[in-house]
Amino acid sequence: MKIVINDNFGGFSLSDSAFEIFLYLKGIAWEKRVREDYDFCEYYHAGHLGDDEYYLYSRDMTRDRSDLDLVAVVESLGSKANGVYADLKVVEIPDDVEWHICEHDGLEHVAENHRTWR
Repeated sequence: MKIVINDNFGGFSLSDSAFEIFLYLKGIAWEKRVREDYDFCEYYHAGHLGDDEYYLYSRDMTRDRSDLDLVAVVESLGSKANGVYADLKVVEIPDDVEWHICEHDGLEHVAENHRTWR
């Protein structure tokens, strides 16, 4: 199984071009508004530009880091998939492992699930 993580401090994020390809692969028609005052783009479902109810929030859409489309985008774009402060990397683990992502100040690693008690 392949999983996308951020291999740098700062946090997971996709570049605008990576997110646009991801939306295309998901079959989502979209339009964007360039926010020059903040140096990023806002994405909305097509026909709903500026309507917060139809905002396409990349953080929510990339919650499943083993998503095949997400993995494909990061593998094909390499460093061009990196968003602000991100250094995305694909990690491969055995298919039968139950896993989760651990994060500290944006730097992530994949860990196997296990039981703990206090």
